[in-house]
Amino acid sequence: MRLFNGVSEFREAVGTHLGYSEWHTISQRQIDTFADATGDHQWIHVDPAKASTSSFGSTIAHGFLTLSLVPKLTWQIYKVNGLQMEINYGANSLRFPAPVPVGSQVRAGIELLSVEPCGNACYQAVSRVTIERQERDKPACVVESISLLVP
Repeated sequence: MRLFNGVSEFREAVGTHLGYSEWHTISQRQIDTFADATGDHQWIHVDPAKASTSSFGSTIAHGFLTLSLVPKLTWQIYKVNGLQMEINYGANSLRFPAPVPVGSQVRAGIELLSVEPCGNACYQAVSRVTIERQERDKPACVVESISLLVP
């Protein structure tokens, strides 16, 4: 994990790649639990028998399940010391270039794009987070994520 001693040191890292998370395995149980939480029970996600006859050959994770892993994975990559809180503010762009079949190993990589003051004692950080599958060229998810940092 990369540690930054305050926002000023974090700002010095703008334009750099901050690192990668650990690998995470996508299980059918995780896919099913996400389907239950969101009400999205499309067969390609939750019916292994039917999905085995599809062009994917198995069930695949929901795109938004892949996106929902961003906090879990990015918290493994860096920490800014001296913050009262870091808040998810949204996203500028989001794409799911490739599917994530059940059993896939995924990890996140982060490129820090900007850290700018955004008000009274607050900073807005924009990062490009890429979720990649092990041994695959095309990423599963690319999101330009926005966080508010409160020292």
